Amino acid sequence: MDEVRILQLGEEDWREIYTVPNNVSLDHADVFQELPEKPYDMFFLDRNPLEEEIGLLFQAVKAYTLFVTDKVEMKNGTEWLCRSRKARQIAGPDIQRFLLEECKYYYSRPYGEKFSLRDIAVAQKFRGKVKWNGNRNVLLEDDFGDRFRQVAYWRYNSPVPRGQTIDFWLEYDKDPEVEIRLVLILFAAGSPSDVLEQWELGERDLEQVVQVVCDKGDGTFFVSVRARGRGRLWLTALHKRISRGSHGYFLPGGERYVTADREEAFCYFEPGDLKPPLNVYFSGYKTLQGFEGYYMMKGLGCPFLLLAEPRLEGGGFYMGSAAYEQLFIEAIRKHMEELGFTPDQVILSGLSMGTFGAIYYGCDIRPHAMIVGKPLASIGNVAANEKHLRPGGFPTSLDVLYAQSGGLGKEAVERLNEKFWKKFQAADWGNSKFAVAYMIEDDYDPDAYETLLSHLQSGGVQAYGKGLHGRHNDNTHGIISWFLGQYNKILREDFGRRRKG
Repeated sequence: MDEVRILQLGEEDWREIYTVPNNVSLDHADVFQELPEKPYDMFFLDRNPLEEEIGLLFQAVKAYTLFVTDKVEMKNGTEWLCRSRKARQIAGPDIQRFLLEECKYYYSRPYGEKFSLRDIAVAQKFRGKVKWNGNRNVLLEDDFGDRFRQVAYWRYNSPVPRGQTIDFWLEYDKDPEVEIRLVLILFAAGSPSDVLEQWELGERDLEQVVQVVCDKGDGTFFVSVRARGRGRLWLTALHKRISRGSHGYFLPGGERYVTADREEAFCYFEPGDLKPPLNVYFSGYKTLQGFEGYYMMKGLGCPFLLLAEPRLEGGGFYMGSAAYEQLFIEAIRKHMEELGFTPDQVILSGLSMGTFGAIYYGCDIRPHAMIVGKPLASIGNVAANEKHLRPGGFPTSLDVLYAQSGGLGKEAVERLNEKFWKKFQAADWGNSKFAVAYMIEDDYDPDAYETLLSHLQSGGVQAYGKGLHGRHNDNTHGIISWFLGQYNKILREDFGRRRKG
């Protein structure tokens, strides 16, 4: 487990008062005069900060990791600091328990993964129907019987060190007559038979993220599914993440949203200096789960919101049911409202897969600007290009096409394209600007930039772009460089900001 580094500012040294667990390194300081060489994971403020310390603390403290005791008065610069860093108050009697039980969740390196659908094995005694639906799910149909029996399992065990808490989330669907259980077996590391602990989780347990504490030794997880009843069972995905306990997802403060269909969406909000604009960044294709662009957005100095989704293999382009898409709209508007910002104080942005989310939800938000690199808009065409223009280059696009349109033919391609362009054309872009970096020989969506321009009918809209030679993934560095340059340009010219990323 990672060591959690804490700095405590105050007159008393907590190391002389409280018991500090082995995985926590607690430093004490009377004053805070310079930024630390190595960042701290948490800060405890046990006195009123000096005026000259507030700016340094703002730079050093990560959002959601500042805790203040009742000795701290919430006024002037201190109140601003606590709001910008999303500080939490902690009562004196709670400090010891918090150090022993909660600090471990503020580790520095988040990790999340989805067990590969290709690694699902059907139980040997299963005699029913099996159908693999691309990389979306596997269908098992049978009379499973009156007693629970294993129907599928994941081939490879997953390691976990002692003391770590793991979040499991199972995406599945089933007929009402079928009942399932998820079985987790923790084997001792290096042993094929020594079981440290076992959990058997019913459907009521699976309504929430399952948190499993591994406190009996280093081990590896074996995961299987048992079923009974008669009908169909779709296994979509098993997600495993290092837990933050009750303190967020992936990053401290990370938010999780989920639909009735068990599809997840994530966001992370940082208030920054509380001044416009709110920079919203949609993660691109990402097989390891978590938020993309944290340091890039943080370096701009503004309030920012990171959005991510873990469906399919690396993401599903933020599209889905009306309920699923509403999650992203509500997340953006929620944090706009918290800051008191209007749409003309918002910038939506993204790279590659993230560009679709930025422009698609820009139709709802109508932001001041959209800054995108390697735009993808006609996702049906992206999938169609997999056959001739880009064979084997991005097979996830075929899963997206099938998931959204129910087929892989020409009509399905056109329906998926229309989903975007119908929404795009209905929006009034008169108060928005588009800054677009694109690849001239793009092999995903070659005509995205030109098609965007042709569909912009609103009076007063601004649009400009820069083309770089190469295919979709040939010059990511050049795209990001221009992307950040446009961010700094808009922040400087439209919002009077001088800070550079």
